[in-house]
Amino acid sequence: MNKIIILLMFLVSGLTKAQQLNCTVTINTDRLPNANQQIFKTLQTSLSEFVNKTDWTGSSLKQNERINCSMYITLSSYSSDQFTGTIQVQSSRLIFNSTYSSPVLNFNDKDFNFRYTEYEPLLYNPTVFESNLVSVVSFYSYMILGLDADTFQLEGGSQYFETAQNIASVAQQGGYKGWSQSDGLQNRYYLITDMLSPTFSDLRQTNFLYHSGLDLMSSDLKAAKEKIKSSVVLIGKVNSVRPNSFLSRIFFDAKSDEIVSIFSGGPSIPITDLTDVLNKVSPLNNAKWSQIKF
Repeated sequence: MNKIIILLMFLVSGLTKAQQLNCTVTINTDRLPNANQQIFKTLQTSLSEFVNKTDWTGSSLKQNERINCSMYITLSSYSSDQFTGTIQVQSSRLIFNSTYSSPVLNFNDKDFNFRYTEYEPLLYNPTVFESNLVSVVSFYSYMILGLDADTFQLEGGSQYFETAQNIASVAQQGGYKGWSQSDGLQNRYYLITDMLSPTFSDLRQTNFLYHSGLDLMSSDLKAAKEKIKSSVVLIGKVNSVRPNSFLSRIFFDAKSDEIVSIFSGGPSIPITDLTDVLNKVSPLNNAKWSQIKF
């Protein structure tokens, strides 16, 4: 009888394997002439299963607690087992006492090259570089986890960012573009290096306070707007040290439309200082900031 109970416990634990991401993976082949669609369907299915079934943290979450995200891969060339393209990574976070999901990450990585053979197993190994496909997708899975955790607790995502940094370090062995300091100023190397740098601690604080403000909107809309405003103004401190930084751009790529919406309705608060900061720290979005209604 004891053996049967142990066996049942083992089977149940296998069925409830920890899962943290609810990720939609899409492979776009519109730019590939006469592409054999079967291998791309297989790749899409394999990646979806890999991201959603891998236990990234060891913590089991209910279906409604998993992080909603997407990875949109656009392939530009394909020859034999070599693929070239981009990967657009997005994630969102459900706001307390609402059905609204706030965008947290929206980043398009243009240095996405990998080798893939149909039906090859995709396995995450944190200590060895085996596949750039696995390394890139694993890296962004941990970036999603880290950014999400940062919205709930000040610098709560550090452990996930440290794992992402380890993936980036190990992946440099493969020689693929995007992992190295010499590959440009807006790549995976700088994304994770800056995220863990004390120089950008105020930006991580912004991420926490901003979402704390959103969580407050259902109970006190005016106080929520004040808190969100204060969080965004913090980015001005980062900008004084690192003008137009990579991480600031990533933040506004996700949040610019939402910021305009928040401060264009509901109870009014003074926002002259807010718009001054926005125009300084994110000049590329000046047209959007001009839409904010006083």
